[in-house]
Amino acid sequence: MRKSLTLFALALALSLAGCDQAAKPAFHGSDISGANFGQRLALTDHNGRAVTLESFRGKLVVLFFGYTHCPDVCPTTLSDMAEAFKLMPDGASDKVQVLFVSVDPERDTPEILKAYVPYFHPSFLGLLGSPEQVAEVTKEFRIVYRKHVEPGATDYLVDHSAGSYVLDGHGRPRLYLPFGHTPQDIADDLLILLKAA
Repeated sequence: MRKSLTLFALALALSLAGCDQAAKPAFHGSDISGANFGQRLALTDHNGRAVTLESFRGKLVVLFFGYTHCPDVCPTTLSDMAEAFKLMPDGASDKVQVLFVSVDPERDTPEILKAYVPYFHPSFLGLLGSPEQVAEVTKEFRIVYRKHVEPGATDYLVDHSAGSYVLDGHGRPRLYLPFGHTPQDIADDLLILLKAA
């Protein structure tokens, strides 16, 4: 009898463990739920409005750091995000806000961001701030960036972290999407989070 109860308890524990694993969503990106960073953001959008994470309460926020003179990573990421929106059911992308934070405050004016960011999708917003504000936000989100001048060049590049963060409707970091995720993978992950909201 004791052996039967032990076997039953073991079977139940394994069953519950299996249910718990089955309940966890299978993201393509890295699940960072419970992260103790990425809680604050205070910048200005390309329309001149002051924004914080509270400004987007109730929406998923996809946060990407880059600059408009970026030759490859930034336009690719924004294009992939726009393509992911097309792969989502009607109305789903209305619940997602893509934010492009400039790490090049020297060149990225509101006018330049307003022409560049919505080119990829009309709902995307460019965010900017003073060098001090940008440094504060990048530190909060653990983003690395650095001006890079090639020998003999008259212009410069900005080396920067290439991944995107996804925050839930309460402003909590939930996912990290490394550069190179396909639009389908991005769309799938966003839909999982929208269903969980």
